[in-house]
Amino acid sequence: MTTNTVGAVSTQYFTFAEDEPFCLESGESLSPVTLAYETYGALNADRSNAILICHALSGSAHAAGYLDGDPTKLGWWEDCIGPGKAFDTDRFFVICSNVIGSCYGSTGPASIDPGTGKPYGLNFPVVTVGDMVRAQVKLIDHLGIDQLLCVAGGSMGGMQVLEWAAHHPQRVHSAIPIATTAHHSPMLIAFSEVGRQAIYADPAWNHGAYYDQPQKPDAGLAVARMVGHITYLSEESMQVKFGRRLQGLEKYGYEFDTEFEVESYLKYNGHKFTRRFDANSYLYVTKAMDYFDLTQPTGSLAAAFADSTHVKFLVISFTSDWLYPSYHSKQLVSALTAAGVDVTYLDVKSSWGHDAFLLEVDTMTNLLGSFLDRLVREEHVTAPAGYIPHARVTPATTTALARTQLADNLA
Repeated sequence: MTTNTVGAVSTQYFTFAEDEPFCLESGESLSPVTLAYETYGALNADRSNAILICHALSGSAHAAGYLDGDPTKLGWWEDCIGPGKAFDTDRFFVICSNVIGSCYGSTGPASIDPGTGKPYGLNFPVVTVGDMVRAQVKLIDHLGIDQLLCVAGGSMGGMQVLEWAAHHPQRVHSAIPIATTAHHSPMLIAFSEVGRQAIYADPAWNHGAYYDQPQKPDAGLAVARMVGHITYLSEESMQVKFGRRLQGLEKYGYEFDTEFEVESYLKYNGHKFTRRFDANSYLYVTKAMDYFDLTQPTGSLAAAFADSTHVKFLVISFTSDWLYPSYHSKQLVSALTAAGVDVTYLDVKSSWGHDAFLLEVDTMTNLLGSFLDRLVREEHVTAPAGYIPHARVTPATTTALARTQLADNLA
């Protein structure tokens, strides 16, 4: 177990759009819509200490603590959320919700279509990052919060952060986009499409209608995950972790068995992923990421933040991240600066690749904690009743190896 945990937590559910459909950017609509979410800590008297955490592609609302009291079900950002940690739950009210289109309790393609009584499958409408965030706005309204102190997240979570700041700036004081981009490059869209094609090619996919079938498109989803997982790593981290070592062999077998450790690792993680994620959700969420483009409709990224001049930004990138290289964040910082936004930028030296936002815990604790300290001072945020100031902590019991295993599960 890690130290300074929020302890046992349970998933909560918020349902809306029961009487009036939730309109999507595509022109389609959903009714009703359910969001799965978790909260940690307590609201202060004026409800000004709320922080929204946004998850990555395959993440969930379970960001911290032990789900239903099970210590093996660790939150995906446990190292950064908890008493005394970067997102100090003694000081802040922290919220994390599962995006629509996913498969961890929020409405998605595996949900029951009220019109047919069967899972939506591909009848589920295409959703965008904008749709995901507008659903989160409904949740924040439901929780009685007028303005969030901060919205933070990495990777696809960072896209949601940017969407909040660009299109709902009146609802946020600050934004922390980490290891992310304002729009996918053609190369990133290409990687997404390879993963989708792997799922399409699986005979068990059956054009998305597999929920009542004995066979699921696990082979296709596993390959999609393997391709995606490679992009989360770096050449240096793979060299250190695997090198050219053989898996339980002294020499090459000169056949097509799994011989190299890196092969075994990818296969294991690919197949493990199929036990916790839905193939159709993978299609929908990756497509939402590909559609995301804050330069539209004006063609200018700076114009997207014209109404966000009061929002304070902390932008973080990592030197070895080749999925969302540092230049993506630098372009974002240039646009924010041109728009007159208060922005702090840090390009963190790391060998962990894209997964660094989950693994560079000490650095992230210092960066996030210092930024939030500044916000508390400048926004005059009071702590919840009974708060006793204490030193910031990092989870010393979590080893680098344990963190890489956690990233294998959660990126």
